[in-house]
Order: sequence, then structure tokens, then C-alpha cells
Amino acid sequence: MILDKDTAKKTAELLLQIKAIKLEPQEPFTWASGWKSPIYCDNRIILSYPPIRNYIRENIAKQLEQHYGLPDVIAGVATGAIGIGMLVAEYLGLPFVYVRPEAKKHGRQNQIEGQLEKGAKVVVIEDLISTGKSSLNAVQALENGGATIKGMFAIFSYGFDVAHQNFLEKNLNVHVLSNYENLIEQAYETNYLNNKELETLKTWRTNPAEWNPNK
Repeated sequence: MILDKDTAKKTAELLLQIKAIKLEPQEPFTWASGWKSPIYCDNRIILSYPPIRNYIRENIAKQLEQHYGLPDVIAGVATGAIGIGMLVAEYLGLPFVYVRPEAKKHGRQNQIEGQLEKGAKVVVIEDLISTGKSSLNAVQALENGGATIKGMFAIFSYGFDVAHQNFLEKNLNVHVLSNYENLIEQAYETNYLNNKELETLKTWRTNPAEWNPNK
């Protein structure tokens, strides 16, 4: 869910400016899943731009506090959300942990890195939501560690139906700074896309798994 339309469009513009989000309708990317896509998002690039990372940090922190109140702990999902999650925790003066995709095979075999007390109220930070699988994996690990999950905040979401359904089944409250709809709206208004490219991006979004750029 988007909490502020102006912030959503501003965030989209910043991600486009630094090429954290790339739009290539004519030369689609291939995702790890094998999907062909006219969009690619790597929000870790944000960390290299102090004014932009500060904007993202402050807006997540302010919206998070306004919506949830202050939790006990901020948790980042490894690896993409470790940096921004730690910045949000620092801004709010809160403890921080991060969650690995799976437990380490050596040492203490941790999946959660940092100090997490049982019963702690946690807000999870994500950099990007696609299907929601990695996000829910982190939530499950935190719950197994005794945490109470207040909700999740992400920088950007593709808004796939599968993610919405997965979060709904988990009864997980999820908010994002920006999403696909605001992104393509902003991209078109600021001439990153022409009419034909805009339609391509809209078409891809309806069925990304089956989209064929050659049709």
C-alpha cells in the first residue's frame, strides 16, 4: 500500500535518475526466474548516493513511525535491505538485525544476525518486493526467533498479484514508498517513456511470466 502519492512519484523519479530502476522495453532483461522483463530494479545502488539514500531513509522512517509507532527492532532482509534497514534503524535510534535467506552452515549457524529478544516487536525492511517469497521467508525466521511482526516497509514493489495473495494469506501489513503504477506514470510524465513503450510496460505487467517481447 502506498501511503503518500507525492512521495511515491518522487521516489520513482530518484530511482530512475540514478538507474536503480532501468526501463528497456526494446531490449528486455532476463530475470533469474527466466522471465523476460522490460524493467530491472537494483535498489542497492541507492546507497552510493547520500542525498537519495537520506531521502529514502527519512521517508521510510517517518511513514513507519506514523503508521506503526516505534517498534522494538528494525529487521533488514539480506542482502539488499541490510544497508537501508540499518539506516532506518539509525534514524529512529532503534536496534537492528538482519535475516539471511537460510541459516549459516558453520559457526553459530545463525539465520538472524544481531540481538533479537523474544517478544520483540519488529518492522521488517525490504528493498524490493516481487513475489514476496524472500520477504515471507524472513518474516517466518523472525517469528521462529520469538519476534512479533508489526509489518513490513519496502522501497519499491512490482505489485504482482502473487505477492498480494501471499501477504494476505500471512495477514502481513505491507507498505511501500513507491510501486509499479507510480513508476510508469512518473516515467511517462518525465519522458523516460513514449506512448508505445508505456503500453509495452502496461502489457508486461498483466502477465509477466508469459510476456513475449517479440510478439
